[in-house]
Amino acid sequence: MVNCMNMEKELRFYKLYEQLASETQIVNQKFDTSVIESILNEISAMFRLSKGVTHFYRNPGEEARGEGETMISYDTGKEGKPVHTVRFVTRFLSITTMTVYMAEEEEPLTEEELKKVDLTMRTALAFISRNRLQDIAEALAFYDDSGFRNIRSFFRYLSWKGQPGGFDGMAAVNYNLRHFALVNEEYGRTAGDKVLKNHYQHIEAMIGKNGLLSRLGGDSFVCICEQALLPELTDYLTEASVPYDDSGNTVTVTACAGIFVIPDGYAVMNPNDIIGKIIQAYRIAQSGTQEQIVYFSDTLLMDREKAMRIQKRFPSALRNKEFRVFYQPKVNIQTGELCGAEALCRWFHDDKMISPADFIPVLEQTSDICKLDFYMLDMVCGHIRKWLDEGRHVVRISVNLSRKHMLNGDLLKNILNIIDGHNVPHEYLEIELTETTTDVEFKALKRVVDELHQKNICTSVDDFGMGYSSLNLIRVVPWNVLKVDKIFLPEDEEKEDSIRRIMFKYVVSMAKELGLECIAEGVETPAQLAILRDNHCELAQGFLFDRPLPVEEFEKRLDMHNYLVSQ
Repeated sequence: MVNCMNMEKELRFYKLYEQLASETQIVNQKFDTSVIESILNEISAMFRLSKGVTHFYRNPGEEARGEGETMISYDTGKEGKPVHTVRFVTRFLSITTMTVYMAEEEEPLTEEELKKVDLTMRTALAFISRNRLQDIAEALAFYDDSGFRNIRSFFRYLSWKGQPGGFDGMAAVNYNLRHFALVNEEYGRTAGDKVLKNHYQHIEAMIGKNGLLSRLGGDSFVCICEQALLPELTDYLTEASVPYDDSGNTVTVTACAGIFVIPDGYAVMNPNDIIGKIIQAYRIAQSGTQEQIVYFSDTLLMDREKAMRIQKRFPSALRNKEFRVFYQPKVNIQTGELCGAEALCRWFHDDKMISPADFIPVLEQTSDICKLDFYMLDMVCGHIRKWLDEGRHVVRISVNLSRKHMLNGDLLKNILNIIDGHNVPHEYLEIELTETTTDVEFKALKRVVDELHQKNICTSVDDFGMGYSSLNLIRVVPWNVLKVDKIFLPEDEEKEDSIRRIMFKYVVSMAKELGLECIAEGVETPAQLAILRDNHCELAQGFLFDRPLPVEEFEKRLDMHNYLVSQ
């Protein structure tokens, strides 16, 4: 009778073990472990065990510190002592241990029973270790160090769903949090990380399981979501209050984004196709020439082709001197005196002028804009030297430099080589720089202006009021001239213009109190001229006086020297 019972128990064990061995061969990240747990529970009960505890350690250091993952695979609730432990070390030095316990009142394991328990434990440990390593490999391959899905995760998703119809009703988005370095600077790195995490988790919850959000790096992200969610998503990206601590304090976060609304039936032959479209739209959004949110379209594709033609044509155009300097006069509105001019670039190809709006943004995307800036400075210095040699009354000429120059450590040397190469006194040059878009550029801008200031080269901040840190810009950087953007100059008596009038008044007043020259751009009407006078802004530039003039025409203005200005 006892032998029969032992035989039945042994057959039952091997049947359970066969099931266990079969189940643990399945490699599936989403595998339901409840079947294996049920088998282990039955085997544990069969051998009178009270509990089974498994520990997984990623490395020996975790094991020494007791910081690994703990799993209770079986627990009857009875107190017991450890009766057997198995330790499994992989070639990657991850460690898995399993210990089984038995209540003291239970009959100890026989040698044969211990062998069966040991076999079961080793089989279970191999499965647990393999699956935990698979989780680690998944995390290393598809997540970054901060726990965000990475670009490989996004490419994998695109490949999985890339068949025709797989993306019906979906949209792809590439976005970047604007000026996020300022959050780190203002609130600290820990708070910045908290903002990133909260922003990520909010969008992840918004797009749900039907979409995917991945981090490209830093504060740049890509995602796939349902088209129906785009209004909610773009609203959040445009402006959101995101907590930066556990107390609920928030910081306002904005983003610029490129979006591709994926057509139904669209087949992704290459994941780079979708990535390319959203990055192209994003770059236009980032440039600030259009909206904060830009949708990819065939028009953008045509713009890209046009940009490629401009980039291809640029080197020969520079060699052939197709770029010409036009000068727009600056006038003292009290005396009518010509007191300066801004050098503006015009491109003539096959006797046709290419609009600056067509080529400047394209060249801004590469270092080509820096080559053009130096070319313009060289041409201007050549003209100034010529005018001085001819005995003309020469005025200070301002030359624009792109933000692309800001990270050039030799910028001052490059500028001085050109100016001094023409033997032009420094007081005849003014370097115009636009407001920056990042804190890194801001620090570089301050350095550049400081260096120019030391060399007695005048500097002006162009389009003041259009950037993100205007007040800080004039507080920290030692400018000579503040050029007020025409957006502040009223056009009529509408309510919006009354607000502009107030803003213009205080910008001019602030500039004067800071000891800066203040010049208004875009002056086009007698009414605007009157506003300048009312607010004691003596310097103006705009079509009311002159459009940008070719060199020959500007030389006539130098000889004339004065404008007739109505009082």
